[in-house]
Amino acid sequence: MTFKRFLLILLTLLSIILSGWSLFASWQKPQFQSRLELYQTNIVLQAQAWQPEDGSDENFIALRRAIVGDQPLESAAKQYQQARNSVQTSLDKAKTKLVELRSPDITAITPPQPLANDPLEVQKEQIEKSISKLQKLRNELDLRWGILQTQQGETETALKTWSQVQTNSESKFTETANVLSGLWSDPPRLLPNAQPLIQANLDSWFRFTALIQLYQLQQRQAALTDIQTAQQAVATDAILKLALIAIIPSLAAFIGVIFLVALIIQLFLKGKASLLATNADQPWSTPWSVETILQVFVLGFLLMGQLFIPELLSIIPLPRSSDNARIQAFSVLVSYLLVAFGAFTVLYFSIRRYFPLPEGWFKFRFFSNWFLWGIAGYCTALPIVVVVSLINQKLWQGQGGSNPLLQLVLESQDNLALGIFFFTAAVAAPFFEEFLFRGFLLPSLTRYLPVSGSIVVSSLVFAAAHLSLSEILPLTALGMVLGIVYTRSRNLLAPMLLHSLWNSGTLLSLFILGSSNN
Repeated sequence: MTFKRFLLILLTLLSIILSGWSLFASWQKPQFQSRLELYQTNIVLQAQAWQPEDGSDENFIALRRAIVGDQPLESAAKQYQQARNSVQTSLDKAKTKLVELRSPDITAITPPQPLANDPLEVQKEQIEKSISKLQKLRNELDLRWGILQTQQGETETALKTWSQVQTNSESKFTETANVLSGLWSDPPRLLPNAQPLIQANLDSWFRFTALIQLYQLQQRQAALTDIQTAQQAVATDAILKLALIAIIPSLAAFIGVIFLVALIIQLFLKGKASLLATNADQPWSTPWSVETILQVFVLGFLLMGQLFIPELLSIIPLPRSSDNARIQAFSVLVSYLLVAFGAFTVLYFSIRRYFPLPEGWFKFRFFSNWFLWGIAGYCTALPIVVVVSLINQKLWQGQGGSNPLLQLVLESQDNLALGIFFFTAAVAAPFFEEFLFRGFLLPSLTRYLPVSGSIVVSSLVFAAAHLSLSEILPLTALGMVLGIVYTRSRNLLAPMLLHSLWNSGTLLSLFILGSSNN
């Protein structure tokens, strides 16, 4: 065994350990999907308050039912209850873990003194911060859940919900819970600081509902009229945004189902002459071995992204702030570009001795039907990934982690930061990931596997590379569609367009939901 091969084996084992640890660590993390569902619930609550001039019109009733559902308040209350229970479960686990870490070692004669930068102390500090965040989130959810309960006639239950916030909470949550309890008590209690507390600690539909209750009790007709007018404006805007979020993807998914059915029928009727069978059994001529594949992915992608680049960024004197959206966006972009540059550099030096490459490698044919392949692939991927995602949610029950970029986009309202996020996800990511996973990995695997097997394996690697357990199934499904589009079109522009459309659609939905909840 040569030294190079021995070193490659060691680096492969190291990358497997690092990737496995990252995947395992994501097991206990909440899915971003849970938070996204609350944002969607909030905009539905805003939309359900929509009341045009002729509210009894049958067309209006049908339209609102189609957009917000038959029982939006009941659905929202159930969603908030599930979110609250999930947070409480995570909180209980974190507290139990902290107690275990704080328990002294009864076998030790002298209790050890904590050292500076002791991993155990660092872990305790991280758990304590997590507990603080979870407690804050639970109290925020309880404030809103109580308002939903009052709107369903469950006032006594709401008062009990708010009493839990009052017993053990930060001052702002305690005061806000006192205000809400007073508004819905019998007889009501009006506190002097009710309005500023409601405006500071509640948002969207919850703020409108609490202020309307306050103004009604205060008999402030002018203020009540103004707040109801403002609510209608927001509700109208929410209806339009929901229609945009729902109609375009639904239409694309409907077209995708038609495409999928047509392609399957054509495959049965025409066999190898069908569109799905085009190039389906035609492998690439691959001059390098599995060692080169491992070298590119272990050294150029996994270790570059998890070890080299993070260490490089830690020594570069760049400003860092967890509260500055622009710095966050710029940091994500710089990290991504450095990883891409490192991976491309390793790829180039790994395969340059095989230049000129055989026919079919890394093809970019602008004057072909790549645009149609990309559009049709996007439409077809939508219903497939949606179904897989629904199954995936049942399996993971809100756990398994998510891409942190999604939450940054959802919560950011800085236009420049959003522009940087969009460039990263809709331009940089599709180019880099498709060049590496579909352009290099998939064709390289055809030396050892049939084309179909290469699509599956490359899709699994593509999904696992995102380091979130909850995303493996949906991303594998998406990767398989990307692989089919590339192997049939033999043009990297097609999967790049599909990938860009997918990420752009996700970001557009996040922009809309985020703007509606801030």
